[in-house]
Amino acid sequence: MKIIFFGTPQFAANVLSYLLQHKLNVVAVVTKPDRPLGRSGTPVATPVKVIAELNHPPLPVFQPELVSLPSFAETLEQFQADLFVVVAYGEILKQHLLDLPKVACINIHASLLPKYRGAAPIQRCLIEGETESGVTIMHMVKKMDAGDMIKKGVVPIGPNTTYGELEQQLCRVGSDLILESIRDFEAGTAQRTPQDHTTATLAPKLELEDCEIDWKLPAQQIHNLVRGVNPHPGAWCFVEVKGQKKRLKVIATRVAETDTYDDKPGQIQSPKNALIVKCGIGSLAIIELQLEGKKAMPAEELMRGIAQGSLIFFSF
Repeated sequence: MKIIFFGTPQFAANVLSYLLQHKLNVVAVVTKPDRPLGRSGTPVATPVKVIAELNHPPLPVFQPELVSLPSFAETLEQFQADLFVVVAYGEILKQHLLDLPKVACINIHASLLPKYRGAAPIQRCLIEGETESGVTIMHMVKKMDAGDMIKKGVVPIGPNTTYGELEQQLCRVGSDLILESIRDFEAGTAQRTPQDHTTATLAPKLELEDCEIDWKLPAQQIHNLVRGVNPHPGAWCFVEVKGQKKRLKVIATRVAETDTYDDKPGQIQSPKNALIVKCGIGSLAIIELQLEGKKAMPAEELMRGIAQGSLIFFSF
């Protein structure tokens, strides 16, 4: 079965590597164009392109600015693919591309559909405090993440699980499920189950302003935000340090067991060298942070380096 693989970030690269290790017949790869990274401005290959070029022999790689241009469809047609496998490609495929493969165009979505359709399902489910997530293999249709489901896999979420940790778990499960799904297509036994669209929820892309901490919210809700955007884009807030306003990235937290009810949100409740901040309900212990212009460090290291009372958290 001939497969054209569409994908861009490391998540997709891991899936592609897994399929190649299992000797799937990937005949071509489509990924986003190389983009400049860092101050040098030197274009850097996408993780998927790196995997494709390391294969023996290297796979044909295509990097159109817009994949749905009619002229590019002619390029894909020459491969006579049976399946398109799409994993975090970064662009919505139009109907004329979805119709190209002989058998199906399928996708790995990192949620238990129909919940969390959209660009940020992993982050959003953590922010919402879900206790489980998962992966859905689905048929692609014109409407976002609304196609019939082929397979599902459930992944439990711990109270302190971060976005980065959950993404790794979902990638492993998704790789297994996409391989199983391809084998089912080869055997003619692939199943399809329509989604219940009435229960669908959305997971739109996170913007930087979505990650700003409001200390008037409950401690558990803030903790869910912190872990839901770790390692990126990262939760943040403004603080005053020695009279200067700076941005503080909050990397890791725990909900504190003790709480002083008379304190106001944003007020530090810490014993010496610890950093516990009063929230709207409860308090939050900051474990790791990064002050603007500094490297990431344990919170206690920052507290040792500044005088008591010289760190102030701003509340909305």
